Amino acid sequence: METHPDCRCWIGGTLPSALLKGDSVRREGSGVRRSRRKNVNRKFLIWLLATILLTTSSLAEGQQVGKTIRAGVIAPGAPDRNPQVEGFRQALRDLGYVEGQTIHIDYRFAQGRDDRIADLAGELIRLKVDVIVSFSHRVSLIVKKTTTTIPIVFVFVNDPVGVGLVPSLARPQGNITGVSLQGLDLIGKRLELLKETVPRVNRLVYLRNPAEPYSPAYWKQVQSTSPALGIRQVSSLEAKNPDDFDKAFTAMARQHPDALLVETNSLNTGNRKRISDFAVDHRLPTMCGLTYFMDAGALMSYSPNLPDHFHRAAVLVDKVMKGAKPADLPVEQPTKFEFIINLKTAKQIGLTVPPNVLARADRVIR
Repeated sequence: METHPDCRCWIGGTLPSALLKGDSVRREGSGVRRSRRKNVNRKFLIWLLATILLTTSSLAEGQQVGKTIRAGVIAPGAPDRNPQVEGFRQALRDLGYVEGQTIHIDYRFAQGRDDRIADLAGELIRLKVDVIVSFSHRVSLIVKKTTTTIPIVFVFVNDPVGVGLVPSLARPQGNITGVSLQGLDLIGKRLELLKETVPRVNRLVYLRNPAEPYSPAYWKQVQSTSPALGIRQVSSLEAKNPDDFDKAFTAMARQHPDALLVETNSLNTGNRKRISDFAVDHRLPTMCGLTYFMDAGALMSYSPNLPDHFHRAAVLVDKVMKGAKPADLPVEQPTKFEFIINLKTAKQIGLTVPPNVLARADRVIR
């Protein structure tokens, strides 16, 4: 039996209907399979393109998030007299920043010379830092004048509204925000703890720097608060630069006060060892406003918790680097405080600290 080369028929007859039907199904099935393969290929191409786009987008986004931040830090003193800078660095580490990898910090120290601050700020501006962290109100005020575009986060500032850094704590405005030490509000508490520790205190000396813009208000607060606590005689001794301390110490030795209250300012902090040594030598109970004085041998301190203070500053820097505007970030105020007593110093000056005062201490140095 032969078949025609151009048709599916038998010579002398046609193919059985069952065979013709099966052949038609096969042809139709082959077309469906080809159509399905085309659909699968089209879907695969769409998936592949979408994957490439998403991966590229994720990589670009990851590179943006992982961008190394460049921060500038300006402090008023010398590197070895600025423990607060190390406190801030630790706070950044606690937030996951790694110096040299996710953040690069350019440090500038004014070495006690305010006339250098503007030049130091100019250096950081030329380096095109992403944010400037300024320590103390004096540094912050000068930095604020040098740039209106680079975000500024101030740290270690007493009374930021009173010194003119911001118009209000809730709405700092401009390109600046930061963390306040809330010093004025703490004077009454320091005097109260001093009186409870040394009930015999009647004559008090306040060691201050009148060049600080907040100092007059602090001095008035000392004068107004003392009488209600039974402290009848208060006097102030002034130190505007390191050379003034010897004169202040001589005057203090002549007055024979019952206790010393130390103003929280950068000059006193930088000379805390000299102040503490004088107080111990003259058996003079001393209350200070920063925990740094405790390492220098002071008797007592009542201050904002410094690790928390720096943590809040680091969080502000982090927010700014993620796009927040300083004007929209209220100035942070301390919510944690620390009362420390040095019993070794108490023994040196012949003072017995009442048990009820010891019970209130957050930390006791023995």
